[in-house]
Amino acid sequence: MFARLAGRRAGTAPPVLFRVLGRHRRLFRGWLHFAGRLMPGGLLPRRETELVILRVAHLRGCRYEFGHHVRLGARAGVTAVDVARLVEHGAEDDGWSPRERAVLAAVDALQAERDLDDTAWERLRAHLGDRECIELIMLVGHYDMLATAITALRIPPDPSR
Repeated sequence: MFARLAGRRAGTAPPVLFRVLGRHRRLFRGWLHFAGRLMPGGLLPRRETELVILRVAHLRGCRYEFGHHVRLGARAGVTAVDVARLVEHGAEDDGWSPRERAVLAAVDALQAERDLDDTAWERLRAHLGDRECIELIMLVGHYDMLATAITALRIPPDPSR
């Protein structure tokens, strides 16, 4: 039932991810609660959240996550041009705001190094407060974990409705 509603909202068939993870009902419910606190219920602006998720999905080569969040991101103001810039140049593209550039640079560092150096922290702290920084780190880690699960469980992209 939940998967059907989520698919309707996303413009897809019931998400395969939900149908697969739903086989472990107790874990699935806990994961949904946690994931919902990050997106859509987080402190970061929704557009920014989608840019972060798309960058993680791109860097991880996770087609499922990327395709799903291209659709969700469009609703949050992420354009096709934004997606192309995100893929081609990442944080180095001149079109990002200073805050978006700092956030995307942090995503890249977390994916490459699993840490942020002092310079990255300084750039990030110029734009985000403590709670937003914590949320950003958790968001990147969560979608990295999710990309691992999607890849290892061989979950194919959702068919369009």
